[in-house]
Amino acid sequence: MTSLTTLTPLAVEQKSAEVTDWAARLGWVAGLLLFVAFVYWLMRQGWKWRGSLQSGLPELPTAPDAPGEAKLSMSGRYHGSTTAGQWLDRIVAHGLGTRSRAEVTLTDAGLNVVRPGASDFFVPAGQLRGARLDKGIAGKVLAEGGLLIVTWQHGDRLIDSGFRSDRAAEHADWTEALNSMTTTHTTTEGAAR
Repeated sequence: MTSLTTLTPLAVEQKSAEVTDWAARLGWVAGLLLFVAFVYWLMRQGWKWRGSLQSGLPELPTAPDAPGEAKLSMSGRYHGSTTAGQWLDRIVAHGLGTRSRAEVTLTDAGLNVVRPGASDFFVPAGQLRGARLDKGIAGKVLAEGGLLIVTWQHGDRLIDSGFRSDRAAEHADWTEALNSMTTTHTTTEGAAR
């Protein structure tokens, strides 16, 4: 049997190897940082490319000076816009791809979206095409019905814009109001023709 006293010097002598090749370690770290910077640069170039592809999208309308009395208002987040029915085809032209806080107001004139730190936009009532509750839009997926999707016409393109209220219980009221408003405008336009 080996005595405990003979094992003690062996345990005392053991220690980890010292790191001696700092240049190689720093080279790997620098290489990794360059790779990450290159990936971010590629992502930025892709965003700019997508914006140039969508440059044919007309300028966004601005809110009228007197939009009327607010039917509904909501404070929450704007999660972006996509081509209608294609929840991954993000639209980045005119700042529509920028996520932000949003104050959304529905009036008889249309839907006014005020976004601090990003460009505001207005959807005239005649361009609203409907609303629904969904679970996702490009870059954001929530529980079923967690996102208010507003479909609207801009130029020759149908657009889906995603909003999430700070009080998600409001989404059903918004869907009902927007859908009744689009039905009213569709009926009025049809009767005028």
